[in-house]
Amino acid sequence: MPERGGTGEAGLGAKRRAGHAPAAISAFLALFLSAWPAAAAPTLIDQVQRALLALDRHEIVTLALMLGVLVFAATTAIALVRTRVKAAARLADAQDEIAFLREEADRALALMLAEPQVVVVWRDPKAEPLILGEAAAITGAAASRRVLAFGSWLDPERARTIENAVEALRRRGEAFAFVLVTTRSRHIEAEGRPIGGAAVLRLRDVTGAKLEHAALTERYRKLEGEVGEVRNLLEAVPAPIWVRDADGRLAFANRAYAAAVEAADPADAVGRGLELLDSSARAEAAHIRAEGRVFAKRVPVIVAGARRVLDVFEVGSKSGTAGIGLEATEAETMRAELSRAVAAHRCTLDQLATAVAIFGADERLVFHNAAFRALFDLDSGFLDERPADSAVLDWLRARRRLPEQADFRAWTAQLHEAYRALEPKEHWWHLPGGRSLRVVTNSNPEGGVTYLFDDITERIELESRYNALIRTQSETLDALAEAVAVFGSDGRLKLFNPAFVELWKLSPQALAERPHIEMIGGWCRPLLGAPRERSDRSEEGVAGGASVDSWAAIQLAVTRLERRAPIGRRLERIDGSILDCTAMPLPDGGTLVTFRDLSDSVKVERALIERNEALLAADALKNAFVGHVSYELRSPLTTIIGFAQLLDDPLIGPLNDKQRDYVRHITDSSATLLAIINDILDLATIDAGAMILDLDKVDVRSAVEAAAEGVRTRLAERELKLDLRVPADIGSFIADEKRVRQVLFNLLSNAVGFSPQGEKVILSAERRPNEIVFRIVDKGPGIPPELKERVFERFETHRMGSHHRGAGLGLAIVRSLMALHGGSITIDFEPGQGTVAICTFPIYAMVGSQAAE
Repeated sequence: MPERGGTGEAGLGAKRRAGHAPAAISAFLALFLSAWPAAAAPTLIDQVQRALLALDRHEIVTLALMLGVLVFAATTAIALVRTRVKAAARLADAQDEIAFLREEADRALALMLAEPQVVVVWRDPKAEPLILGEAAAITGAAASRRVLAFGSWLDPERARTIENAVEALRRRGEAFAFVLVTTRSRHIEAEGRPIGGAAVLRLRDVTGAKLEHAALTERYRKLEGEVGEVRNLLEAVPAPIWVRDADGRLAFANRAYAAAVEAADPADAVGRGLELLDSSARAEAAHIRAEGRVFAKRVPVIVAGARRVLDVFEVGSKSGTAGIGLEATEAETMRAELSRAVAAHRCTLDQLATAVAIFGADERLVFHNAAFRALFDLDSGFLDERPADSAVLDWLRARRRLPEQADFRAWTAQLHEAYRALEPKEHWWHLPGGRSLRVVTNSNPEGGVTYLFDDITERIELESRYNALIRTQSETLDALAEAVAVFGSDGRLKLFNPAFVELWKLSPQALAERPHIEMIGGWCRPLLGAPRERSDRSEEGVAGGASVDSWAAIQLAVTRLERRAPIGRRLERIDGSILDCTAMPLPDGGTLVTFRDLSDSVKVERALIERNEALLAADALKNAFVGHVSYELRSPLTTIIGFAQLLDDPLIGPLNDKQRDYVRHITDSSATLLAIINDILDLATIDAGAMILDLDKVDVRSAVEAAAEGVRTRLAERELKLDLRVPADIGSFIADEKRVRQVLFNLLSNAVGFSPQGEKVILSAERRPNEIVFRIVDKGPGIPPELKERVFERFETHRMGSHHRGAGLGLAIVRSLMALHGGSITIDFEPGQGTVAICTFPIYAMVGSQAAE
């Protein structure tokens, strides 16, 4: 059973595979066997089926796949062969058609190029155009691409026209056709139209009747344009213009004509036949034109209701007449104004100190001023003949009033280049005799040359002197021991000397860059230390010696623009040196700053001040001591005098002769000592400013006699004579009588003391208009010159051969009392010739402190 069953299943599987095999490869066999003969196909199929029945399932699948591939390859090969056969047949047909079309295209191109023309085809907007034909026949250039550069062979207007037409053809397919004239005057017909989706431009040369028509058309267009331009020009001309036809009727008028005849517009003026000229003027113009001449006359007319004067020009022809009226009123006015302006200009030039000579385009003198004639001493008759430029130069050369020249002709030619020059030229003439001229030549707009002559001899001399002065100033500043710096109005350094550099230890290179005063102050302040100063002169009410920054004050004086005044400062530097600084404003707005090193002088000055203060203190102490001692001595001395006088009185008791002599000597010595003490007290009172004069009328004669009475005893002792010379009518004057007698007494005492025995002393008085003069003359030994200035000093006394020797206070008191009266005293003397003392009192003495001053 099992064997039977297994055998049965195997057989069943084989049958299935055999049954399925034809179904699996039926399509392949049908395709494959289609290429085999029909007789062999059944046999082959049977063999294949039997072989397939012997295969298992996997082998069948593999075989099926292989057979499928083979079938696909065979089918593809067969289809390819059939396709190639068909393609070869179509290619042959196409090649035949291409050859035919080429023949047709060649025939069409040959036919198209049979006449001179150029065809341009645009198929693709982005691709280059196709250009056919001879471009040289159109553009005159060998390059075919130049045909599209329309501006190279057409004028700008026509080039723009064809460019716009080609653009419209390519963008919108708009056709065009017109005739162009090249720059070589050739007529070209341009035609453009769209053909088969392409834009085609054809350019061909116009010949024959078309050429003649095109030339006439171009000429007409040109004439029409010119006529339009002329008409527009005539319309724009502000002068009235008119045209009449052969019958004399108005055919054209411009806007100025219409306005002149008060018409609405030119058409209105022509339509109404409004005439500008009156009938007589028109008749005269017609008569002159009939003679073949041009009518030209100044005619009065009415223009827009106002009377005007016109210069009328009218010409005639076979077809009519044309005329124009030019405004002459303004021209006449301008001509008159121009004449007046020229006359005024010439009058002005004639008043100038600069010599002016104007030569016209014909190189002849047309104007000269008085300065030109005087400068060269020219003859008026010669200048009035309007001499030529060269003639004037020859005249001046003959009289040696031109610069000496080796080649005068070349020099003249160079000078005459001014007639053709565009810019003025300047020349320098150095004449024989030392004069120098600055000559400017300037061409005139209307032709000719204007010469300007300036005598600069004095200016050159002044410049030379100025430069020499500047050099002298510079050398002087460099040689000064004082440090000098000059600042401009902008505060910058303009000038300095080596002493300034050395004094402040500055760099000459830095100063050469013209630094500002503030920068220089920054360099100098470290040498000053603390800002201390002494001001010799106050500035703006600030007391001298105020503690301010010295350089700030100097900087303010340099940079100040208003209320500029000199200032002085004393600077003390940290090195111990003392400088005297002065800032002085200059007329040009600058400032001169000077520094003097006063170190040695100040040290000496301080020493002298200290010594003077010590002397003044000693003198004050001396005066105080003398005054105190005098007061202390006066009381006991008065007592001594009183007791001596009491002892000398006989009522007290008798004295022998020797005792009486002793008492008399005591009295005389006490009186002398009292007088000395009184003199000392008077001087002390005067020095203290406490003495007040008792002013009243003083009789001159009485004062003289009182003073003489005081010296009677001494005159008798010395056997001297006193000669009083006082006029009886001398009168009186205002003074302190006591002090006047004291002055005269002291002077007489000195004269008596120094006069030799038996001589004469003279006392005289003289009245003058405003003063009284007393003279005391003696015949004493006089005073040596070396003692002349010391006789009025206190306690100065010298015997000089005399037995008299006082305390040395008499003349000192005299001088002080004379000063209190406002008078004066002088002493004239010569050794061995005597002495003359002269006292001068004012008629009206000054009072109190005024006299003391």
